[in-house]
Amino acid sequence: MRRFHAIAALAVALLLLVVASTGALLSLQPALNRVADPALTPGVSVAQLADAVAARHVRVDAIRIGRDGAATASFNDGAGRETELIDPRSGEGLGAYTASPFFRFVTDLHRSFLLGDGGRVAVALTALGLLALSLTGFALLARSLGGVRKMFRPIRGDRTRRLHGEIGRLALAGFLVSSLTGVVLAAMTFDLVPSSNREAPDVSASGGPAAPIRTLSGLTAVDVADLKLLKFPGASGVFLMRSDAGEATVDPATGAVLSFVVTAPEVRMEQWALALHGAHGLWAFALLLGVCSAGAPVLGATGLLLWRRRRAHGATMPENAAAEIADTIIFVGSENNSTWGFAKSLSRALAAKNFGVHVAAMNEVGPRHLRAKRWLILTSTYGDGAAPTSAKKFLERLAGLDARIPVAVLGFGDRNFPQFCGYAQRVAEAFSSRVWPLLLPMKRIDRRSPQEFAQWARGLGDALGCALVVEHIAERPETQDLELIGREIYGEAVGAPVAILRFAAPILPEFAAGDLLAVQPPGSDMPRFYSLASSTRDGMAEICVRLQAGGLCSTFLHGLTPGERIAAFVRHNPSFRPANGFGPLILIGAGAGIAPLAGFVRANHAGRPVHLYWGGRSPASDFLYEHELAQSLADRRLTTLRTAFSRHDGAPAYVQDRVAADAHSLRALIAEEAQILVCGGRDMAHAVRETLDRIVRPLGLDLATLRTHGRYLEDVF
Repeated sequence: MRRFHAIAALAVALLLLVVASTGALLSLQPALNRVADPALTPGVSVAQLADAVAARHVRVDAIRIGRDGAATASFNDGAGRETELIDPRSGEGLGAYTASPFFRFVTDLHRSFLLGDGGRVAVALTALGLLALSLTGFALLARSLGGVRKMFRPIRGDRTRRLHGEIGRLALAGFLVSSLTGVVLAAMTFDLVPSSNREAPDVSASGGPAAPIRTLSGLTAVDVADLKLLKFPGASGVFLMRSDAGEATVDPATGAVLSFVVTAPEVRMEQWALALHGAHGLWAFALLLGVCSAGAPVLGATGLLLWRRRRAHGATMPENAAAEIADTIIFVGSENNSTWGFAKSLSRALAAKNFGVHVAAMNEVGPRHLRAKRWLILTSTYGDGAAPTSAKKFLERLAGLDARIPVAVLGFGDRNFPQFCGYAQRVAEAFSSRVWPLLLPMKRIDRRSPQEFAQWARGLGDALGCALVVEHIAERPETQDLELIGREIYGEAVGAPVAILRFAAPILPEFAAGDLLAVQPPGSDMPRFYSLASSTRDGMAEICVRLQAGGLCSTFLHGLTPGERIAAFVRHNPSFRPANGFGPLILIGAGAGIAPLAGFVRANHAGRPVHLYWGGRSPASDFLYEHELAQSLADRRLTTLRTAFSRHDGAPAYVQDRVAADAHSLRALIAEEAQILVCGGRDMAHAVRETLDRIVRPLGLDLATLRTHGRYLEDVF
């Protein structure tokens, strides 16, 4: 479905951009007419309006109520045929009527790309493409959020993914209305809808002298609000009146209705489609459709970025076999996409040995993968044992599958973390509890070691009866040069220097506070990651770096002087950022872990309640962001600030002590759906975790439950 969604988008991208842009412009016309022209209100009969217009002219040809609600009269007073705008309430003339050349051009561009019938066909196909995009987009969004009933849950992911999902969700109803009515109108244009062939019978007027128009009962019975066209007697000798109900002929002498043809069903369908598609007469609804249409270019741009990102990270691979016919499924769990590279290398090696391989994200697991002969699980671990982004739903979906397929689990992680490959271990235990046969015992790869991966692949080859050689060369991310423009040093007096470093570039990549700046230190191929305290809109990339004894990258960064440059790239960290809305935030950190928390406070322009707990060593030496936080308190971007200093002469304390002391107020905030974000070292995070677990238990909660619902997030190093 995702592939179909992408193909439909690429197929109609440029045409849809034109249709959506012109549609947004046309949506302004009803509102502009509403302001400029008298409102069409009920209470005036067609007879009254026609009588008032006829009294001012020698000969009136017709009165029309346009789709935009404008009332016009065409007449000939001896100087040729003219058209004037009239007040539909009084029949008063308001000046010559001339259709807007601009809106006429935009309308033609919207309906046919200025290419006649060929252009109308292209517009019809574009409407079909938009309908396909709307339906598949709805299905994909519902699936990612956990079902239709959860369509209004917060959308997770980086800024591009969230923007694509949020705009798509808001514009979905408008897109469905526009595309469905566009398809109907196209079908009517090309006579694809059967006609009921209702024709008015031939009639003749009575021949008597014309009575005053205001007395004609056939015209008196119809309200101007229902009128579409009134043709005055000409060669036919009768009034021809077209209204919402149908088409009538009226005798100008007696006022009798000589014939009446009810509006055909296909005509009513066309009227409704026109009303909903162009929203003629519904100016507020027209503006709503225009806002939806204006979102199309943003959806196109963000969708293209997401598509290119999936291709770049191997979510679509040229050698990928269809899941239904593959004998080997490689499932990937990845937070920052590095695991996809290992999956791609393994897939190519297996394909070279004539295996049919399908590679998919772990979140995509489903019944269509049960036909395979084997599953290979390659997954990283996020934070302290949590599932990475592309695997958050794997265990839940696995529980709903009934199968026993040979499986091998390979974990990627860092031995410095207590929960080294913790999520991979949970996955392996889930397979073991369901008695799935093992191809290989679970294996852990430390810090993306290509040597350990090649060794595991050889063992897999032995299990499969072939010599499997995998040489994985990690793709080095493209870096850009950033120039140091400012530095502040704290903590030298207590022997723990911390630097706040600010970098700039002519064009900064897109990032937000909480994302990661990956710095490539000289003499090393492995980047080091630092949480960002700033966003792109701040015009700089700001990080906090503690000097580590013997640390290659921290020593390099602390030795920089303004004007010097680093090679770096941004890695998005969508799993650590505040949820949308105005619910309270509880931010907890220590040391350099304050960086993203200070960034969240800085970005709190809406003034949502934010409570910050932070621990340092000495208030006189390493109170990071002291002045900025004081200003944030004054600006009410920060509600409360609680600090703890372990080397304070008066009352030494740690941040978990401040959290424990505020148990009552924190429990009340958590009961109000507060979100908790923790950033800092592993030991601090462990102590805070134990403290918070005791705080929330009287509420019938635990941190595991809060974590599952996105209300407890950690960024631990």
